[in-house]
Formats: sequence, structure tokens, C-alpha cells
Amino acid sequence: MALGRGDDEQAAPESGRNAAELIAQDNAAPAPSTARANLSSIMPGWFSEISPMWPGEAHSLKVEKFLFEGKSDYQDVVVFESATYGRVLVLDGVIQLTQRDECAYQEMITHLPLCSIPNPKKVLVVGGGDGGVLREIARHKSVEQIDICEIDKLVVDVAKEFFPDVAVGFEDPRVNLHIGDGVAFLKAVPEGTYDAIIVDSSDPVGPAQALFERPFYKTLDRALRPGGVICTQAESLWLHMPIIKDIVGACRHTFKGSINYAWTSVPTYPSGVIGFMLCSTAGPAVNFRKPCNPIDQAVDPNHYSKRPLKFYNSAMHEAAFSLPQFAREELEHLLTPPPTS
Repeated sequence: MALGRGDDEQAAPESGRNAAELIAQDNAAPAPSTARANLSSIMPGWFSEISPMWPGEAHSLKVEKFLFEGKSDYQDVVVFESATYGRVLVLDGVIQLTQRDECAYQEMITHLPLCSIPNPKKVLVVGGGDGGVLREIARHKSVEQIDICEIDKLVVDVAKEFFPDVAVGFEDPRVNLHIGDGVAFLKAVPEGTYDAIIVDSSDPVGPAQALFERPFYKTLDRALRPGGVICTQAESLWLHMPIIKDIVGACRHTFKGSINYAWTSVPTYPSGVIGFMLCSTAGPAVNFRKPCNPIDQAVDPNHYSKRPLKFYNSAMHEAAFSLPQFAREELEHLLTPPPTS
């Protein structure tokens, strides 16, 4: 995940220190970082993810070694080697991915939308600077164009340096990388450009807040073709139900097709789960709950990346839309009901 920003924030600088330049500063003192601040004083050597987004709790990982600490124009960027989850990417003190469980997020946020429409050709990623979503989109043989708009070049550089198995997505020749504001990028694209848009953002606080509001959803709707789909990161059922209901309400107000909520298990995310909002524009009907473009048929078996899927399959796709009872009571009346036949 990575962040975007609203129009009221300053434009992205044309240049800045990249990862290679920061890494080369071997003799410099480590940059102050929220990861260091989150080192536990009770359990020395452990990183604890603490945030007002999940008050009263914290998930902790044992740190073997800090590999990178830097500060971009937007956020602290930290990579450390953990004892049990491999390398960990942290932005502003919040875990974005680990080598062990990133598959559960990257695969689901990508294949849930792309396997729900026939033959997607043009796909946009907003955020996603680690490249994992690109890696997953690139499996689809029907896709001809993959655009990504990521605001923070340092995230891209660090991912390529420390998470090559994730950032491999940038190597696909169909990928066009744009460094800048996702909101502004979407406003500039012609109407009806994309078949699918995936918003891989951080939490709806600070700079990323604009990516969870009605004006942004309207720009998504405008950029999609009739029957086009979006999939956005949509928080935890256990922690953020009021936020999720606000997101659902904004989507109902904007998108005139199908409105659905799915979720997956990611052990190193707060509460161990993360949700996705899936919506379609007016036009050909989309039934997100049952893939019409099954992954076994959609992927190119000769794709350069031979890495097999680790989490997603068609059964997981359908199961992702099954909500626990407490969530059904809060959300089911707001979502598109499943087809009767």
C-alpha cells in the first residue's frame, strides 16, 4: 500500500533523493523514523505497530536487523528483517507488507476485480508503489495496458532494492509508471479509459484521506468504461465498521452498478484481516461473487514470472464475500444482493 493526496496539498517535487542515494550514505546517522519510535521499551528489539486507527492494541514483530531508514517528501520509509515474516516494509510506522503474507493482500485486491469481468484490457493502479499489484495484473493475458500512479518515488526505489520478488511487476513491458498525485492523474485521463481501477492506498487519515471520499469516487466512475470495476482497500471489519459504512455509503451514491464488500486474512495487518470495496459502473451487469473470468483461464501460463499463486483461487474468491454475522447485520442491506439464480 502507498498513499495519495488531495488537491489542496503541494505538488509532488520534480526531484528528490532516491533509495540508491540514501542507501549510499553509509556513514550518515540513521534518519529519524517512526519505526525506531515504535521499538518496544518493554520487549527490546521488537517493533510494535501503534496507531489511533486501532487504539488499545498493537501487533509486534521481532526485529533482526534494520535494512533501510529514509524519509521522503511524504513519509518515513523503513525496511527491517523480522524473525518470522521475512523483510517488512513500514511507512510512517505502519506495516505495508511482509515477504511472508503479502500474497494474501496483493493477489486478492487484484484478482477479485479482474476475474469478475471478461477480458480486461486497460487497468490503472493508484498507489501500489511496491509493485505487488502490478505483478498480479501482469498474469492476465488479456491485459494490454497497465498504468500506475504512485506519489512517492522512494517507495518504488526501496521496493526494487529490498523486495525484488514483489517489485518484479515493474519489469512488465505493459507497465507505465507515473510519479505524482493519483487524484490529479485521474482527473486528466479521458472519460471511459479503463476497464478496471485498483486503489492500493494506506489508511484514510492524513494524505490518503482524499482517496476515501465522494469526489474521488466520482473521478473513478468517470475514468471507467460502462460496466468497469474498481477495487479499493477498505479497512478491517473488526476495527473500522463506521469507516466501512461511510465508504459503502459514498460508493452507493456514486456507482450505479454492483456494490460489494469482500475481505481476506493478512496476519500482519491490524486485527489480521483487511477488506475490499468492489463496485461497478452503470452498464453490463457485474456479479463480483462468482468469477466469470476464472483465474485458470485468465492467466498466461508462459508469463515471464513463474511464481505460482499462493493465496487466491476461485473458491477463495467466492468465499471472500461471505460476511460474519455481525458484519452482515451492519452491511448486508447496503450491498448488492446476490443473484437469485
